[in-house]
Amino acid sequence: MVEITSRRNRKPLCSVCGTPSPGYDTLPERRFEFVPIWGFCVFFLYAMRRVNCPKCQRIVVEKVPWAEGKNHFTYQDASFLADWAKEISWQRVAERFQTSWQTVCAAVEWVVDYGLKHRKLDNVTALEVDEIAWHKGHNYLTLVYQIDMGARRLLWIGEERTQATMKSFFTDMATLKADFAAGIKVICSDMWKPYLKIIAKTLPHAINVLDRFHIMQKFGKALDNVRAEESKRLRTEKQEPVLSKSRWCFLKRRENLTEKQSFKLNELLKMNLRTVKAYLLREQFQKFWEYRSPGWAGRFLDQWCHAANCSRIEPMKNLAKMLENHRELILNYFRAKKQYNSGIVEDLNRKINLTIRKSFGFRTIKIAKTCLYHQLGELPEPEFTHKFW
Repeated sequence: MVEITSRRNRKPLCSVCGTPSPGYDTLPERRFEFVPIWGFCVFFLYAMRRVNCPKCQRIVVEKVPWAEGKNHFTYQDASFLADWAKEISWQRVAERFQTSWQTVCAAVEWVVDYGLKHRKLDNVTALEVDEIAWHKGHNYLTLVYQIDMGARRLLWIGEERTQATMKSFFTDMATLKADFAAGIKVICSDMWKPYLKIIAKTLPHAINVLDRFHIMQKFGKALDNVRAEESKRLRTEKQEPVLSKSRWCFLKRRENLTEKQSFKLNELLKMNLRTVKAYLLREQFQKFWEYRSPGWAGRFLDQWCHAANCSRIEPMKNLAKMLENHRELILNYFRAKKQYNSGIVEDLNRKINLTIRKSFGFRTIKIAKTCLYHQLGELPEPEFTHKFW
């Protein structure tokens, strides 16, 4: 227990405006948790004074240099606990340093609030919009990343994935930086209509690049639908079930197939199946990403869509129609010189999954936002004279 007393003949400071003010009265002694040293818990003991501030014209608690508000931990302790909370679960941090989970949570919240207030939004020119399911059911969070070279971080988190969510993002950014939208040159997203509408309205000058990963994901779903329908038809007609246990043979990349899967795929490619035709169409489309010129890529896309429409395979025809409707947005991938794609945020998404797993799921939306900002926001942290490890 470290006892602290106020300096004599020194007026306390107002915690609102920082003005030296005459004392009003003294509150009971409080304990402030400090960084544990050599396995011993350390506390500051101090009786807070209330001041009669002439500037604020009200009675408030004095300002002290080691804590703020009603927090029972010091700034150094909050930074120390939050630093460990990036590495291990909050419960393990609490157990290791002989404190409570609530204290660790409050410490992380304080560090995140500090970082959000002091972060800089200069030179943000490229964004990516994605969503994650953070809870059972259709509970989504909209995530907006900065994906500039050398500066990749989580910028904003919103609830649900609606037009109102995207509007809230641009509104919040505008309050922090008035010309934020004017500086955005490229934004990557999937084909979710609420996102596309707000992006087109708010960023008409920016290049909206449709995410390559989500486009190829549509191909995987279409191919799997063709396989499932044909497998069902073969069972109904009591033909040999050649497509049984063949799902991953078609969905995996060639280089990721096991020896057994590769052998089975080679055997299936010799058969006259609708699934094989759909698979060959998907493999043919992979050449689309090798082009550099938007013009030549557009010609290839038109030819592929024509071939898909002539295939008489309904899922592939629907896919071709979707590609035709988003033709210009897909070609923006080449207008942006192939510099922006889903691979940029794959590492960040992997960290999100690890964070969710490490915390065994988030109970509330507030905790989810705090934890994700803490792990992925690259937020500035308060600096102290001494660093505790």
